[in-house]
Amino acid sequence: MLVPSIDLRSGNAVQLVGGRELALDAGDPRPLARTFGRVGPIAVVDLDAALGHGSNSALIAELCTLADCRVGGGIRDVETARAWLERGAREVVLGTAATPAVLGALPRERVIAALDCEHGEVVTHGWRTRTGQDVCQRLRELAPLVGGFLVTLVEHEGRLGGLARERIPALRAAAGNVPLTIAGGITTADDVAFLDRAGCDAQVGMALYTGKLELAEAFLAPVTSERPDGLVPTVVVDELGLALGLAWSDRESLSEALATGRGVYRSRTRGLWTKGASSGDTQELLAVAVDCDRDALRFTVRQAGRGFCHAGTWSCFGPEERLGTLARRLAARRTGAPGGSYTARLLGEPELLAAKLREEADELARAAGPAEVAHEAADVLYFALVACARAGVPLEAVERELARRSRRLTRRGGAAKDLPSGEVRP
Repeated sequence: MLVPSIDLRSGNAVQLVGGRELALDAGDPRPLARTFGRVGPIAVVDLDAALGHGSNSALIAELCTLADCRVGGGIRDVETARAWLERGAREVVLGTAATPAVLGALPRERVIAALDCEHGEVVTHGWRTRTGQDVCQRLRELAPLVGGFLVTLVEHEGRLGGLARERIPALRAAAGNVPLTIAGGITTADDVAFLDRAGCDAQVGMALYTGKLELAEAFLAPVTSERPDGLVPTVVVDELGLALGLAWSDRESLSEALATGRGVYRSRTRGLWTKGASSGDTQELLAVAVDCDRDALRFTVRQAGRGFCHAGTWSCFGPEERLGTLARRLAARRTGAPGGSYTARLLGEPELLAAKLREEADELARAAGPAEVAHEAADVLYFALVACARAGVPLEAVERELARRSRRLTRRGGAAKDLPSGEVRP
C-alpha cells in the first residue's frame, strides 16, 4: 500500500532533506490531502510540534475531515495521543513516546510506533540524538504493544537516491506480524512494488512532490494484469458500497481520475472515458482501493443523475430496492414531491415529521418479536430518511458519522435523556 506523506511547517506542506534542510514548500496542504486521500490513509506530520516550535493542530484536525490521517509529530504523552484519536485521527504515530508505559494506555490497533534510524541505529528528537539502540531490537521489543511500525531510513530521507533494499528483509522479520511502513529514499514505482512484495507499505513524500514519482504510477506499482493490453478490471461502487458495474483502468485513466476527482476509465473501444461527460450522469471519485491479490481495483464514487448504466439504471445489475434507493428517492422529492402526497406533507410540515419520529421510535421501543421489530424499525428508518432528505443530508453522511463515532475512545454513559415533558418513559 502507498501512504502519501504531508509534513507541516508553519501551516504549509513542506519537504525536508534529512529532516533539516528545506527542499520545497508546497503551500496549502488541503488540496494535497483531498488528492492523496483518494488512494488510502495519509501520513500527516506536525514538524513544528515535533521540534517544539509551535503547533499545526487546528489545521491537522481539518485535514482529518478530508482524509483518513495517521497523525504524528510532537505526540509525547497519553493525553495528547488520546485527544488526536478523539479528534478523528485514524491512528497516532508515536516516536520518543513509544514506551511500554504510554503504549499500554492506548488502544494497540490505533497506534503506530515511529522508529527513525540512521545506519541501523535509532535516532530521536528530530533525528539529532543518537541512542545507541539497534532498530531491529527495538522493533522486537515494541511489537506486542503496537498496531503498526513506521521505520524511516534517515540517511536516505528526502534525497531521492533510491530505497536501501538490502535493509528491508531484516526490518520485516524483526517486526514479526505487525504491519510495517518504510520511509526514506523511495523514488520509483519499482521501489513501491518491491516493498509490497516484501510485505511492507511505502510512505512517500519527496518523490511525489517533485514529480519524480507520479501518484497513479506509485499506487498501481504492485498491481498486475492478466490482459495483453494491461488493463485492470475496476469494480465501481457507490458511496454505500452497492456495485454499479465493471470498468477498466490503466495508468493514464487513473492519473486523470485522481487529478480531477471524477470517474475516469479506459474504454476498450473509445479510449479515455469520463463517466457522464456526454450523458450528464457524472461521478465524483471518493476512493480507490486495490484488492488482496493486486489484480483488481475498486472505485468508490458519488454517482449523480440516473445512475451508472447506459440503460439509465443506477446499477448495471438491474433495479435495486435498498435503503440507499429509498434515500435517493426521498432526496429527489425534496423539491419535487407530488402535491398532496404523504412525503410532501412530511417535507413541508416539520412539526408533523417530528411527531411521527417520536411516535414511531416509541412503537419500536415497545415492539416484541422479530416481525414486529422489523416492521416498526422500517417505519423509524423511513421517517429518519425523510428528516435527512429535508435537511439535504445524504445517507452516506450518516454512515460517516457512525464511523467517526466508532473511532472515539470516550464512550457515552448510555443514560436516557429526558423527554420534553421532563419525564423518561419506562
